[in-house]
Amino acid sequence: MKRRVPVFATAVVLAAVAIMMALGFWQLGRKAEKEALLARYEQARGIAAAVPWPGSPDAYPAALYRRSRIDCARVERVEPVSGRSNEGRAGWAQIAHCRLRDGSVARVALGWSAQPEPVFWTGGEVGGIVGPAGKSGIRLVAAPAQAGLRDLAAPDPSNLPNNHLSYAVQWFAFATTALVIYLLALRRRWSASSSD
Repeated sequence: MKRRVPVFATAVVLAAVAIMMALGFWQLGRKAEKEALLARYEQARGIAAAVPWPGSPDAYPAALYRRSRIDCARVERVEPVSGRSNEGRAGWAQIAHCRLRDGSVARVALGWSAQPEPVFWTGGEVGGIVGPAGKSGIRLVAAPAQAGLRDLAAPDPSNLPNNHLSYAVQWFAFATTALVIYLLALRRRWSASSSD
């Protein structure tokens, strides 16, 4: 008896496997890009010269992990978020939302405290290191700390996730699993049809 392969089901499975394989190779490409970015950030940490505070999101990547200064004309609020001291202790980073002289807003991580109560800070000139803040923002991590706080851990590019290799492995595993399941289903179908 001739073993028939269902054309439509086979096409769907092969298309799905091809898409998953493509996603796996795409993640490998993203891994290489991320490694180059992390190397650039690591190099930026060693540059002593300060950069102007970036005024637009397009300028954020070039300023990350570099020294910068701002002039906080008005402190709009101070809020605590979880953070670590430069000794590695868990606690609170006191984040000031500053209105700059040009009207833009900047976040300043003033320093570390063991308690979450916001501190009082009047603003003014402050220097530090530009670090990431959330998905698409930045903040200035004050160095030295302000408002009587202790120094926060300096921004470190090694803390940025680089999960692209594990994602690639997952996509390749999904593709392999789909193919194996489909081949087992075909084998079962052929066995059932040969016993009829």
